Amino acid sequence: MSRYDNKTILKNQQGTSYIKGKFYPNIPLSSEDIYIVTTIGDRLDYLAYTYYLDSELWWIISMANNNATKGSLFPEPGLQLRIPQNISSILNQVEQFNQSR
Repeated sequence: MSRYDNKTILKNQQGTSYIKGKFYPNIPLSSEDIYIVTTIGDRLDYLAYTYYLDSELWWIISMANNNATKGSLFPEPGLQLRIPQNISSILNQVEQFNQSR
């Protein structure tokens, strides 16, 4: 099951369907975080699979690094990236954050 299968579809006043967006809280620093330096060929989804066994969690690495890749899955070689390790806490926080809206 893909993370995108659990989306909320709403309708506006004109009857047009749209997908309710998710909001993501800031990801705080942790002493458990890992830091890497990117090399040629690295991609955020590959890194997410390497560290989390789930390529769909690429957004965690992006958010933890203030979107340092500027909307791309391809970080520049030589860029230091923080790889958060407290995944279950982050996912719980996202779920609680979006349920409260």
